[in-house]
Amino acid sequence: MLLEILRDPDRKSLARILYDNLDLLICYREIPVHYFSRYLFKKGMNNIRDYVPNGIAMKVAPALNDATVKHVLDNKLYFGLYYGQFGIKMPEILIFNHRDHFVYRDRQLVIPDFDDFRKLIEDVFNENPDCNGLFIKKTYSSSSGRNIYSLLPSDLESNDKLIRDVYSGVKDSAFIFQEKVNQHPDLKRLSSASLNTIRFDTFIDDDGQIEVISGFLKMSTNEAVVDSVVTGGCGVGIDAATGTLKRNGYSKIKISGVGVLTEHPLSGISFEGFPVPYYREAREMAAKAASFMPGLRLVGWDIGIGETGPVLIEGNSDYGINSNDMAYGGYMSNDIFRKALSAALKRQKRRA
Repeated sequence: MLLEILRDPDRKSLARILYDNLDLLICYREIPVHYFSRYLFKKGMNNIRDYVPNGIAMKVAPALNDATVKHVLDNKLYFGLYYGQFGIKMPEILIFNHRDHFVYRDRQLVIPDFDDFRKLIEDVFNENPDCNGLFIKKTYSSSSGRNIYSLLPSDLESNDKLIRDVYSGVKDSAFIFQEKVNQHPDLKRLSSASLNTIRFDTFIDDDGQIEVISGFLKMSTNEAVVDSVVTGGCGVGIDAATGTLKRNGYSKIKISGVGVLTEHPLSGISFEGFPVPYYREAREMAAKAASFMPGLRLVGWDIGIGETGPVLIEGNSDYGINSNDMAYGGYMSNDIFRKALSAALKRQKRRA
């Protein structure tokens, strides 16, 4: 990675990079390892103090969130059952399992082998003709694109290996099988491989007021079925005033290199000014979801955009704000984040 940065024609001079790092070290009193991961070595990145150092970023959510209630978000099954009661649109959970015990709607089934599993998937697609696919996630530990599968009805005829891989992955653990979201055609045109989700950060202040800190659009930039930057995807900030994408898309340097994207590499569509459909409604959904989880004051919500409106995918209480920080352009310049940081520091002092 260091060699690639040194070869980058768009980087600052080595003297300026050294000066920047010394400045951040003095300012925040920690080694500024975020300097490179936030692309602060690029020419034109002059507001380097606006970006949150990793040491601070990792402490905000734990200080504000009650660990005794976060399991509702961590467990994908609990999350679906809990938020399903509030009239918030979510992908329907058609199946969930614990090892060889499966629950399909109101039926409990023992699935001892692959043939029975294949028959179950056939039944699901036959009995739900409007279902255009299944999105399969581990009940726990499916973050960052791990332990996630996608099955289409056509896979029953053409991809026996994939079905066997899914069965091998789920048979000794616990998973949920959700109906796949029919993505809005505008976002499908931008990036068709994955369901592209908006990550909204919400903060509940000391008076119980819910505020949205920022939002950015996550998307796959290859053929991956998930939009995580860990699998090569990127995040593009959203202008809150207009509901349109900002200019630059950021990924992980270790995966995608030092280049900053200004258009989708597969569709060729430019990010800047691209209107995000149902942005206002999605933002309101994030705030509504936060209102039903008062014990978690800082949460990152992932919201997909279906053909007729937003769909709540998941909430994250144990998460780093690094991507939000980068997509926004430096969270230290965000008034709401600074309120959240102040509240977190006060709670840390009270606990000390």
